[in-house]
Amino acid sequence: MKRRFITPRVLEALADTPVVYVQGPRQAGKTTLVQNLREHGHEAEYFTMDDAVILAAAQSDADGFISGLPERVILDEVQRAPDLFRAIKRSVDTNRSPGRFLLTGSANALLLPQVSESLAGRMEILRLGPFSQGEIEGSEEGFLEACFSKEFQPGKFKGSEWSSLVSRILAGGFPEAVKRQESRRRAWFGSYVTTILERDVRDISNIQGLRELPHLLRLVAARSSNILNFNDLARDAGLPPTTVKRHWALLEAVFLGLTIDAWSGNLTSRLSKAPKLMVADSGLLCFLLGLESGRLKEDALMTGAVLETFVGLEISKQISWFPDQIRLFHYRTHNQQEVDYVLEDSAGNLVGIEVKKSASPSSSDFKGLRHLAEQVGEKFIRGILFYRGNESVSFGPGLHAVPVSALWGMEKGYGQTRSKRK
Repeated sequence: MKRRFITPRVLEALADTPVVYVQGPRQAGKTTLVQNLREHGHEAEYFTMDDAVILAAAQSDADGFISGLPERVILDEVQRAPDLFRAIKRSVDTNRSPGRFLLTGSANALLLPQVSESLAGRMEILRLGPFSQGEIEGSEEGFLEACFSKEFQPGKFKGSEWSSLVSRILAGGFPEAVKRQESRRRAWFGSYVTTILERDVRDISNIQGLRELPHLLRLVAARSSNILNFNDLARDAGLPPTTVKRHWALLEAVFLGLTIDAWSGNLTSRLSKAPKLMVADSGLLCFLLGLESGRLKEDALMTGAVLETFVGLEISKQISWFPDQIRLFHYRTHNQQEVDYVLEDSAGNLVGIEVKKSASPSSSDFKGLRHLAEQVGEKFIRGILFYRGNESVSFGPGLHAVPVSALWGMEKGYGQTRSKRK
């Protein structure tokens, strides 16, 4: 079993919180993660709502089901029995011992009203995505440490050649997809999408016959790493914007898509508020776009958006287990100044990140990063431009062109000296 880097955060939450909810897409490894916590001292009995008998019992009498459980339990795919959340609340209100309920779900708790209303203040939510590149390699990434460290000395990193990146992008991070050959991987993704849209969406929406969702998902894929515009999506889908908004909310709820908010700071009047949308796994994205290795290597219209999505997803995974609070944004002004990603720590310090498919970056590629630095002043720690090379290059104070492979090549412990700026 590959080590999941979020494990210490799950154990910390179980030590002081009555209910811990590990959420993420199906087949990301949630069940394996929670079942293996026994090796770290968390003894709990396991029940899954994918078992028809268990599900029927939970649905018929949620309070009776919860009252009959042992002191510590794991409830897998709990979103399939939504009445359990209120029953868990009532149980926790009489006994707030930490670590009683470890829940997993393939639906976003923040988008399920019955969860947020029932367990506010009683539950910690953690997100487990598909494997990061570091988890695949077995080496915990230190990229975020490096970003906010006092000094930035990234060095050389192999593996940013386009052929190597294409292999990683096509595989994505789902455990089953990673271990398959490319032709068999496409078959797996096809079954995966069908299962999510026909079962999981129905479980949380109680809506039958959402025939528009597969087409809408492919339209989303064609716009991955672009600004979310519901009117454009609705026009291309042939649906009312209100319907597209509801359908998009369902795709987000089951982790097929995600949004990255626009960074504003104190510049609200100058910045676009529209979020950026992404498909939640690069391998899934390539499947939806019909991209195989040959076409991805040659199709210039696709490579930029796909590479940008891949980088954004890897950063998002690292944020999920990083010990300090880091938030991920994008930056876009009304006069079209853009930065692909902005990282902000709890002190308001910023790191700007650009992604270029070029193997030879130029000074003009840093235009957006320089603009951001001018706007935020001392809060701007550095700007990083990812490119398809193997060696880091300085483009002026605080500006670095860095190989894409540095995302997983910088191991944990790289940035031991964190910036003390406030």
